[in-house]
Amino acid sequence: MNMKIDIKTLLNSGVHFGHLTRKRHPNMSPYIFMEKNGTHILDLNQTVEKLEESITALKKIAKSGRRILFVATKKQAKDILVKHIKPLKMPYITERWPGGMLTNFVTIRKAVKKMAAIDKMKEDGTISTLSKKERLQLDRKREKLEKDLGSISDMNRLPGALFVIDIVKEKIAVLEAKKLGIPTFAMVDTNSNPDLVDFPIPSNDDASKSIDTILSYVSSSLTQALNERDIEKKSQDDTKIDKEKKKRIQKK
Repeated sequence: MNMKIDIKTLLNSGVHFGHLTRKRHPNMSPYIFMEKNGTHILDLNQTVEKLEESITALKKIAKSGRRILFVATKKQAKDILVKHIKPLKMPYITERWPGGMLTNFVTIRKAVKKMAAIDKMKEDGTISTLSKKERLQLDRKREKLEKDLGSISDMNRLPGALFVIDIVKEKIAVLEAKKLGIPTFAMVDTNSNPDLVDFPIPSNDDASKSIDTILSYVSSSLTQALNERDIEKKSQDDTKIDKEKKKRIQKK
């Protein structure tokens, strides 16, 4: 069961504020409620509907054991994304989107292995046999890899879904996911084309408070889904143990 989404909370967070009317993407027209002082106002009833639809699909993906990759590289969204998504242990990108992150995943994995190799050199002391200059070069390389790939370093396979804040800014990420058939979810403002993603959530993708509110609903729902998965998995494990015990008893 999804948590109740409160329109008043969305309203107080400014989720309904769109861009200037001249920046409107024609495909966003169905989600626009009105125009006020040269700015478009989004229909929050549709925001609730689309957010609920997105959450239902995201929970299903999370419960299946697949991971969701979150992307937000714009300044006002970075820290908010980390706050909500890091506790879920889901991968996220908050710096530059590495071109080919999805479509050339093998190359990205090679970069992750390089980072792991440097870590191993530090652990086993091999790095101390290198010159000061070489150690400094490796440290800088490790730092750069950590900045670009840190949160996805343990992502061994392609994600089950992509969640993006601002599809105009993150268009390469969306295009890569679409090319591979990976389901796409996004906060979509009035200057964006909602048809580019599978699950658009009409919302203000510029204001920190709006981003925080939408992500709080998403993260809370995913926390619930992951907890349910753990309970179901434990129940299955217990059932398996009980069956094995019965088999041993019968053999005696």
